[in-house]
Amino acid sequence: MDKKPLDILISATGLWMSRTGILHKIKYHEVSKRKIYIEMACGDRLVVNNSRSCRTARALRHHKYRKTCKHCRISDEDISNFLTKISENKSSVKVKVVSAPKVRKAMPKSVSRAPKSLENPESAQALVSTSRSASAPTAAKSAASSPAPAPAPVSEPPVPALTRSQVDRLETLLSPKDEISLNTAIPFRKLESELLTRRKEDLQRIYTDERENYLGKLERDITKFFVDRGFLEIKSPILIPAEYIERMGIDSDTELAKQVFRVDKNFCLRPMLAPNLYNYLRKLNRVLPDPIKIFEIGPCYRKESDGKEHLEEFTMLNFCQMGSGCTRENLEALIREFLDYMKIDFEIVGDSCMVYGDTLDVMHGDLELSSAVVGPVPLDREWGIDKPWIGAGFGLERLLKVMHGFKNIKRASRSESYYNGISTNL
Repeated sequence: MDKKPLDILISATGLWMSRTGILHKIKYHEVSKRKIYIEMACGDRLVVNNSRSCRTARALRHHKYRKTCKHCRISDEDISNFLTKISENKSSVKVKVVSAPKVRKAMPKSVSRAPKSLENPESAQALVSTSRSASAPTAAKSAASSPAPAPAPVSEPPVPALTRSQVDRLETLLSPKDEISLNTAIPFRKLESELLTRRKEDLQRIYTDERENYLGKLERDITKFFVDRGFLEIKSPILIPAEYIERMGIDSDTELAKQVFRVDKNFCLRPMLAPNLYNYLRKLNRVLPDPIKIFEIGPCYRKESDGKEHLEEFTMLNFCQMGSGCTRENLEALIREFLDYMKIDFEIVGDSCMVYGDTLDVMHGDLELSSAVVGPVPLDREWGIDKPWIGAGFGLERLLKVMHGFKNIKRASRSESYYNGISTNL
């Protein structure tokens, strides 16, 4: 049988079936490529997939419903048309809605059936009395000779172990504040239901009390920190010339070059903020007094490997100072003041990187929060910089991961699946 899509079915009937089997009258509907917007006569609105095999499509094809919506005021003619099934030869067949008959379950063969009742009730009563009186002495003797056996304990069936997909689902719903172990003997459905209730309450509380996105709030807090300390905020292009990548010393054979999102042979999405900061330092050096302090917060893009610490779209903070006072001690003091402001524990260790050479890595346990540099470095000549400078770059999503105890950095990212670390797939 050819299964007609949902839009044809509702166009033919003008009716909609809810999940609870209630029949609604459609006041207006609009069909796009994959979706159907529907407005009911009672005022309800919804957007559904234009499917051939969804529950409502099956119900409309089989002309089944439980009751009608009292606010939609469906006419008898509409119901009659709904119950009339059109066959291939256009002949109308009336469909009658009936309740399913109750089916008596067959008893197992091992269970003896009770004898049929006698036609004479008095004879049946006499038979029962005689049977009781005859069995009473035997029962009494049996009871005196041996104690009644204790009832056997009823053991509950074991809870099946969680599958990998079930564990992934529960981990998605878990919050760092939840004190729930996935190793308990609680069934999956019960755990999922409990976590769904908690996450819905979390989102309702945020909407009522806070209404601030963690990433947006962190950007505002960082902006205030650096502006209060004399840094100039800048906003530079996300789409940059591909030539900038080569001028940063990233050749086509290097690993970082393979991570660049190229738009065409001339442009790419910026994998870092440094090229535009170099240009700003060179141009502002002609105008601003010494030292020059600038910072930028913005998105960057890299083809990173999938994992709990990396994102292909992430948010960077880069700050730098050029001119006087550009010493390692001042850089470490500024980093320390910034992370104390963020209330994040850290340590600074020496390292090196492909672009700048020797660096200072800021670590929170095994997680790298920042890479800092004390210039000048040989790369400066490519950008027309000839003064000492200091600078550092922080990943905002990593800062949020530490601040809120997220196990996966995706909870802190720009996402449709999470809001403030809370799953939106509820």
